[in-house]
Amino acid sequence: MNNHLPISISSAFEELRKNNKKALMPYLTAGYPDAKTFILLLKEIIKAGADMVEIGIPFSDPLADGKTIQSSSQIALQNGTNIDEIFRQLGELEDRYKVPLIIMSYYNPVLQYGISKFLKKSKTAGGFGLLIPDMIPDEGIAIENKCRTSGVDLIYLLAPTSSALRRKLILKRSQGFIYLVSVAGVTGARKSLPGKLNRWITQIKKESCLPVCVGFGISDLTQAKSVARVADGVIIGSAIIDIIKKSSGSQEAVSNVGRFIGKIRKGMDNVKS
Repeated sequence: MNNHLPISISSAFEELRKNNKKALMPYLTAGYPDAKTFILLLKEIIKAGADMVEIGIPFSDPLADGKTIQSSSQIALQNGTNIDEIFRQLGELEDRYKVPLIIMSYYNPVLQYGISKFLKKSKTAGGFGLLIPDMIPDEGIAIENKCRTSGVDLIYLLAPTSSALRRKLILKRSQGFIYLVSVAGVTGARKSLPGKLNRWITQIKKESCLPVCVGFGISDLTQAKSVARVADGVIIGSAIIDIIKKSSGSQEAVSNVGRFIGKIRKGMDNVKS
């Protein structure tokens, strides 16, 4: 891939399909554990084999996030992290076009910042996807239209508790890929994933022509490989934040996270669908 040209989500998945690979999508909270280390972590996980990266905008009331990501969000806010600073940092990152960035934000910060301005700055910074956990398709028409005009994919969360009607709506209106929530509840590393998960992934893949990526709860190589056998992508968040939290200093955090992502990448590449 050309490192100097933007890579859209659809073209990234097309490239993965050609190489018979599944997408590895790590999550980082912007500004955590500090601004400098955040960028070093982002560079490292791209180098270690991430195909896309979800970047969380820290918010004071992150309803969909468990205590691990909530804690990282609070520390990032205490560090003075704000949307302008995040986009400035991402915009200066040489690696920003190597993989599509998925910007995750709750609706209030996007609205307060200005939707059009947010989308424009996001795209310039390499953000080709937007994930808003508290946005439902019933209320998303206006922002969907602005996303299409801006060339940013609006991605909805599909939970196992979604009604048949809501599921149909989400599958119809999602752009980029379907973000499948593995369990009911908030984010967080879990010791095991639901036994019915792979069956559910298979069902959703039959109902949608978009790639299906699974997040919430995937914490180790065994779980990532299990999901990768069926889904098109694996999203890992809280497990990465936990590694950063347990590391002694910036250098160790970057090294430990890079090693973890490299291990997951290698394991996923050896999985047969």
